[in-house]
Amino acid sequence: MKKNMELKTPLYDCHLSGNATIVPFAGYLLPVQYPTGIITEHNAVRQAAGLFDVSHMGEVVFTGSDALKNLNHLLTNDFTSMVDGQVRYSVMCNEQGGCVDDLIVYKINEEKYWVVVNASNRQKDVEWMRKNISGNIVVEDISDSIAQLALQGPLAKEILLQLISEDDLPAKYYTFHEEVMIGGLKCLISQTGYTGESGYEIYLSHEEAPLLWNLLLATGKDKGLLPCGLGARDTLRLEAAMPLYGHEMDDRISPLETGLNFAVKMKKADFIGKKALEERGAPAIKRIGLRITGRGIAREHQDVYVGDTIIGHTTSGSHAPFLKYPIAMAMVSFDAAPFGSQIEIDVRGRRVTAEVVPLPFYKREK
Repeated sequence: MKKNMELKTPLYDCHLSGNATIVPFAGYLLPVQYPTGIITEHNAVRQAAGLFDVSHMGEVVFTGSDALKNLNHLLTNDFTSMVDGQVRYSVMCNEQGGCVDDLIVYKINEEKYWVVVNASNRQKDVEWMRKNISGNIVVEDISDSIAQLALQGPLAKEILLQLISEDDLPAKYYTFHEEVMIGGLKCLISQTGYTGESGYEIYLSHEEAPLLWNLLLATGKDKGLLPCGLGARDTLRLEAAMPLYGHEMDDRISPLETGLNFAVKMKKADFIGKKALEERGAPAIKRIGLRITGRGIAREHQDVYVGDTIIGHTTSGSHAPFLKYPIAMAMVSFDAAPFGSQIEIDVRGRRVTAEVVPLPFYKREK
């Protein structure tokens, strides 16, 4: 048997029958694009709706009377004020203040929380959590039994309302409803996403995922709903300046350096990495946005210059399909590159000019 064989999500056959281009990603075989292509898929999400298979993400359940105490110890955000049905973003730091992962927490009740982690970090995260918990707490990895679909875009709500009532939909951003029946399938629906658009993420059992996938595509067809792959997911999150683990953060970069201060509660009694963050002091590096003004497209790991001085490197870059120009994010020296300043990026041995712009590049109109 081949070692490190890629896993398939429960929607693998749906992607094949939709003629998607399949690539290995985070240990899974996933669609990078459909025959429509990345640009069309991207713009469908900005203007109508797109449906993504994100079943490769990991789901971990915290159960027990010490669940809250352990979440507050493990994670940088504060979960004390959370109410049932609320979702909260956080980072999980190591002892040095670097990022183990970024994740989102769903509060089911006082003694039960769902934690959704990045696919490529799933095993590492669960190991780290189990190593650092104490008291009355059980940490269970349920990823293999759960599928996740993301329905994103301005028409996502309209599409779902053809299948469920308004009362079944979570009304606010970063809230969820736990047991909603969609076409006879029991789902957890949250108003969350990774595209910079309004939309929903829907969790249900592995076995039932293809039924929901096909039902949603059929329901949204007249509204311009398209199945979307990893390519559009990446360009959408880049336009919305959402950090990606392994790019804008890793086990060395701190959440404060990559601009995630809102999710780091330094006034909290304690959490893993807090002491290191205090000792590190004011960040020496920062995440910036770049609009490429020269000819070329910047990708990751390319040196950023002011004059002859390297001030940092790009972390993600692409042509932005909706904005119609190339953009990139970079980690650079904190005092370098104020807004409006001109820098250069070494793109395969050629200097390409860019302007430093505020993040996010794209923000949907409310």
